[in-house]
Amino acid sequence: MHDLLPTHALGGADPQVDTIGSVTIAEHPGLALASVAARLGSEAAVAKGLKALLGETPLPGRAVLHDPEAGFWMGPDQWMIGAPGDTHEDLADQLKARFGDTASVTEQTGAWVAFDVTGAAMPDMCELLCAVPIRRMVAGDAQRTMIHQLGCFVIRRAADDHIRILGPRASAGSLHHALVNAARSVA
Repeated sequence: MHDLLPTHALGGADPQVDTIGSVTIAEHPGLALASVAARLGSEAAVAKGLKALLGETPLPGRAVLHDPEAGFWMGPDQWMIGAPGDTHEDLADQLKARFGDTASVTEQTGAWVAFDVTGAAMPDMCELLCAVPIRRMVAGDAQRTMIHQLGCFVIRRAADDHIRILGPRASAGSLHHALVNAARSVA
């Protein structure tokens, strides 16, 4: 039997955390993710199911920062649901059981890397990275944008100095490089 150890998106045995000036960039590996897409004719049923799960259905440009499950709008009748990986390792299966034939649910955990960016200079850094209106965003705002030529999501968290960035896991190193360089520019 092999002794296999999981590696994080940036390749380390432990999640990477970088503090540069007043900005901290932390790899957030403990996130289970699954996408939910309503099937034709079942849009209202899926919206109702999301409301039961999250307290409300995420609207365009918004996330529901619910605990333990949270979610954000990805496109018409499409949402990404996230939860702690240690308690929701089978999140996609749980959602498939909940929605049945009304939605297409796809496991997304291995497809995305999440970085939590915090600190007083986070808005300055974000302005260098992408075109989201970070200074007007409030807790629960979620925007799709390009960062370093990568399609990413930027979600404004509850604290004023906190955003979560989801990007393609296959490009985690490139995304991390862009985040670090932007942080250095504003340090």
